[in-house]
Amino acid sequence: MTAKLDYRWKLRELMATRGMFSTTALKPLLEERGISLSSSQVYRLVTETPERLSLKVLMALIDILGCQMEELIEPVAAARGSRQPQDKAVGAEAGVGDLRPKRARIL
Repeated sequence: MTAKLDYRWKLRELMATRGMFSTTALKPLLEERGISLSSSQVYRLVTETPERLSLKVLMALIDILGCQMEELIEPVAAARGSRQPQDKAVGAEAGVGDLRPKRARIL
């Protein structure tokens, strides 16, 4: 029996490591590369794991983030008995919480 493979979408994590904490920051960068997506499409692209992805969008994201495909899409073994990854709360990815900016205190 062959092992079932799944993947982990790490767009939000990569954006955070590069100081991009808002999904709206990604929209104009995609448009510069000829990718026209609505604000809600960009939000879903960042916060959810895509089932289908255009190669043009993938290449634009790799160019914007200055990363390799392996950094953006991590192959993982699929959990037994589950086809879909567990839904997590927005921002619940491992490692992203430490990269969030701290609220400024004005004295």
